[in-house]
Amino acid sequence: MHSPQSSMAGSRPIIALAMGDPAGISPELAAKLLSQADIRSAARIVVFGDLRVLDRGAAVAGVSLDIETVSAEDQIPTDPTRPILVDLKNLDPGDVTIGAATLPGGRFATENFRRALQFAAAGRAQGVVFTPFNKKAMRMAYAGYDDEIRFIADVLKFDGPAREFNVLDELWNARVTSHIPLSEVASSITPEAILRNLALADACMRAAGFERPRIAVAGLNPHAGDGGNFGREEIDVIEPAVQQGIERGFAVAGPFPADTVFVRAKRGDFDAVLTMYHDQGQIAMKLMGFDRGVTLVGGFPFPICTPAHGTAYDIVGRGIANIGAARQAVLLAVRMASQPHLDDARDPTHA
Repeated sequence: MHSPQSSMAGSRPIIALAMGDPAGISPELAAKLLSQADIRSAARIVVFGDLRVLDRGAAVAGVSLDIETVSAEDQIPTDPTRPILVDLKNLDPGDVTIGAATLPGGRFATENFRRALQFAAAGRAQGVVFTPFNKKAMRMAYAGYDDEIRFIADVLKFDGPAREFNVLDELWNARVTSHIPLSEVASSITPEAILRNLALADACMRAAGFERPRIAVAGLNPHAGDGGNFGREEIDVIEPAVQQGIERGFAVAGPFPADTVFVRAKRGDFDAVLTMYHDQGQIAMKLMGFDRGVTLVGGFPFPICTPAHGTAYDIVGRGIANIGAARQAVLLAVRMASQPHLDDARDPTHA
């Protein structure tokens, strides 16, 4: 069996939901999530943010909220029967410039995210979801903010392997390199890096319910190097790493030309594609399902998920934000929180 297991063990997990950038669609997405009957039945949600911002999001979204509000100083119920908002009172909506990255917006999002991560790290939640951030605003508020992985590692004091994964329905995309310049990609691809990310992808997918994920590895060069005519990375680096992965017991194959491997994955030949750099997989995944794609930050002690799209400053305030990806982010976090989890993800030799 290659598809994820459908059964969900135990009671509804608690998911910590961090409100993201207040100048974009994050407040209305959070409000829409809290109004969805299937989301409420799948998880016990604890939101970190500001009631005033959430209320404005609900007004934009045209939904009414049935939630319990507590202050940051209050005891948070351990078995909530309806969604809980931890009202941090950390942003006056009047200080928000709609459609613009600002320091107040960055401070709001980073504090909400930090609180949600700490809540889960204390064992109070089994997963974290955040509505979209604006990286420019986050960097204004947190000087060391390169990306979510760096911020999470700082908050959790975590030094193990971690990586972003794009998830579209049951198709996953993993990466060997991520947020680095293209000029640095080739020199960053080593057999060790490939194996490390292969192992992490396998462990995270098992935590999502895949019994033995089938992973295709993309080449770096056009036509996967065309036998060395267009580069030798496939011959000298990628193929040996794939062979070592097979020897370790992973269901891995490749390298395959990057311009066709997603066609094969989409038709069901593979469960995941391990790409060599960020846009090699991102473009394919977003073209296939921009409104359903999820970004999983994998490798940490609990699942951390978010919609794969951004803050959508161009449509903020119009009430038309699509909730599809945000819903899938919560449901993926629930599924992973309900499976035996990520202890093996920290061991790159796991097979």
